[in-house]
Amino acid sequence: MMSENDPMPALPWIEADEPLPPVTHSWGPASSAPGLLAAGQDLTPARLLEAYSQGIFPWFSPGQPVLWWSPDPRMVLTTPEFRFRRSLRQSLKRHLLSPDFQLCFDRDFSQVIRRCATTLRSGQTGTWIVPKMVHAYENLHRQGHAHSAEVWRDGQLVAGLYFIALGHAVFGESMFTTIDDGSKMALACLVSVCLKHGITAIDCQQKTGHLASMGAREMPRAQFIHGLEHARTLPNVDWAGQSLYLDAFTSLNNSE
Repeated sequence: MMSENDPMPALPWIEADEPLPPVTHSWGPASSAPGLLAAGQDLTPARLLEAYSQGIFPWFSPGQPVLWWSPDPRMVLTTPEFRFRRSLRQSLKRHLLSPDFQLCFDRDFSQVIRRCATTLRSGQTGTWIVPKMVHAYENLHRQGHAHSAEVWRDGQLVAGLYFIALGHAVFGESMFTTIDDGSKMALACLVSVCLKHGITAIDCQQKTGHLASMGAREMPRAQFIHGLEHARTLPNVDWAGQSLYLDAFTSLNNSE
């Protein structure tokens, strides 16, 4: 066991032909970099698929190498626990009355991720969705593994989120909106499809107040990984052919 006086071990560097380390091999003190596993430069689709299938994701800032993470605990939205609040339900129904309003998937993935990359949240001075990340996920989208839930109004993309899907394993990444409740409507659309197809969880990676308000909660990483191992073996969903399923929410008992 390391003491506070022991020198910090070097962060493992992963070459392109080397596998990522096990999720239990976190680097350094948990208080300063919880879940940080390794660094490298490889951000190919093959590397991303290797990472996500093991519960690992990339997260780094401009000027940094690719940093690989798997925090413990893990923030997860269990889809039956989604909080489909009355205000969101009313907002959706109001917008759906307009023929120029549409919720869909994968119409313009590139625009969604690029809008997410340029959206700064409270307290942020920059984005982690750097150009290298954008290009990597666009490549993953072309291979059928990265997707976008989109909100369109009057022919314009007004909100959306992007995510990774491996079988029934769904990993939420980032979202943006330019209208009230826009990102919540995109998330509700994604949750409705998950409920319709028996997908029980959406990985949210790290805790935020916004995700907690929508029903996400922290769970032990081991529990998350156990569920992931089964979910990723299940059949893929045809995401491009999906839309909002309002009837999927009738099974929820936590709406307000």
